Amino acid sequence: MNILNLYYSSTGNTTRVAKIVADTAVRQNHSVDTVRIKPGMEPDIDVLAYDLVFAGSGVYEWLPGKPVMTLFSKLAKQYRLNGLIQQPAERRRTKQAVVYCTYGGTHTGANEAVPTVKYMGQLFDHLGFELTGEWYIVGEFHGAYLDFSKKGKLGNITGRPNESDLQSIAEMVKGALNVTAA
Repeated sequence: MNILNLYYSSTGNTTRVAKIVADTAVRQNHSVDTVRIKPGMEPDIDVLAYDLVFAGSGVYEWLPGKPVMTLFSKLAKQYRLNGLIQQPAERRRTKQAVVYCTYGGTHTGANEAVPTVKYMGQLFDHLGFELTGEWYIVGEFHGAYLDFSKKGKLGNITGRPNESDLQSIAEMVKGALNVTAA
């Protein structure tokens, strides 16, 4: 199976998750291309060339990072211009995607993260991918917001995603691989 592991991280939380995604898929004998989204990145990635795409971002004011939004917008435009996004969005039975985010949820918990995952999922939904997973992964705050990690709605999330979180993610990756292979 050909897998794309596409992610954006400004603090390292999502990078840790993306590393687990890649490592787990490789241990399961799959080919993985890992691409970190960067500001100004051109849409030279063809997500349709992959059987399974993992796409992740941190949550920034309820949405994915601006580099993700910019890249996904460019990709959508490119696919529309090439006739690959059509109405209705017919399912491509051999294409699947998992979208995920890392979030702190100090005010409303996971509800703060839902728009991020839904936003990212739309590119794949419009391309006809089956969305086989939407993952919400707790991640600590960094820098000037570090103190938020100790007093939010989720309790003390300092150090997350932690080893237990990463083990759970590895199991979810295995599950996504099994669903895709079936």
